Amino acid sequence: MMETIQQALDTHLISIAGIDITLGQVVSIPGFVVVGYLLVRWIVRITGGMMERRGINPDLIQVVQRGLMILGLIVVFITTLDLLRIPLTAFAFVSGAVAIGVGFGAQNIINNFISGWILMWERPIRIGDYIELGDTQGTVEKINTRSTRIRRVDGVHMLVPNSRLLEDTVVNWTLVDKLLRSIVRVGVAYGSDVRKVEQVLQEVVEAHEFILKDPGPEIIFEDFGDSALVFDVYFWVQSGGDKSARQIRSEIRFEIDRLFAENDIVIAFPQRDVHIDGVVSVRRELSAIDVSAQARPCCLPHARPPFYGNKGSDPGRSCRSECCVGSVYLHYCSNRVCRTPGTPH
Repeated sequence: MMETIQQALDTHLISIAGIDITLGQVVSIPGFVVVGYLLVRWIVRITGGMMERRGINPDLIQVVQRGLMILGLIVVFITTLDLLRIPLTAFAFVSGAVAIGVGFGAQNIINNFISGWILMWERPIRIGDYIELGDTQGTVEKINTRSTRIRRVDGVHMLVPNSRLLEDTVVNWTLVDKLLRSIVRVGVAYGSDVRKVEQVLQEVVEAHEFILKDPGPEIIFEDFGDSALVFDVYFWVQSGGDKSARQIRSEIRFEIDRLFAENDIVIAFPQRDVHIDGVVSVRRELSAIDVSAQARPCCLPHARPPFYGNKGSDPGRSCRSECCVGSVYLHYCSNRVCRTPGTPH
């Protein structure tokens, strides 16, 4: 039985460049490749876990894992060729053509691959750094062979080609240390006691637990604005701490609003003073109440005489003061009824 199986596995299938390929090789090689790949991944994972437990830098762990993965795959590849009895010299003829094809067809892939290794070795950008790339800000989570994974402040993950991180201008907020300087701007109304404003702002930043004492906060009287006296509050926080700089700025603004209200300090808002040269005439449209009052009686005998002045004068002019609706005098009184021009008698 075993001899039959062995004979079947030794069955010749094909010859390539004088090298015989048997059925046993075709069956065993895929299994060997799969097992070898899984074994390499297991070794890489175990090594990374041991380094993490010892508190080794994440960037160094990633470099070691990448190196082990590449080295393991090379070993699996060479062993596979040996099992197939294919010498490496068999690739000498086609290596030049393959290199040319790869050079033209995979320029970006090779560029990003090499850029990834440069990033991991030179470490201008490290895992955990807070960077700014164009209009995007976020934290570096992983530097892969081809791309780098960045988590933006809104929680969205971005995959950025490694070559872009080397070719474009990148602002690394945490390259040297983890200190971040932040600012809160506030404007108070003109006439406010600026020294009192400075004292209140200093009290706010000194009372916050996450604002560093060294370097200490600064209160700057920045400008005489169009509608406000502008103050800037500068302070330093630890990047990657319990709270982000955005949350700290929000808490400071809440506290500034509360203390300003307690100390009768008014936060300014945009306003404009308009000066008009000349005469301005204002016409008021009568409301429904005003119109309903047009037909009220006037020049009543018990209120005042029917008219003033000489005999024959227009009684409407003498009774005009009684035809008043609010602050508007109706034009005349006719038949002892208040009327406006155009109202039928």
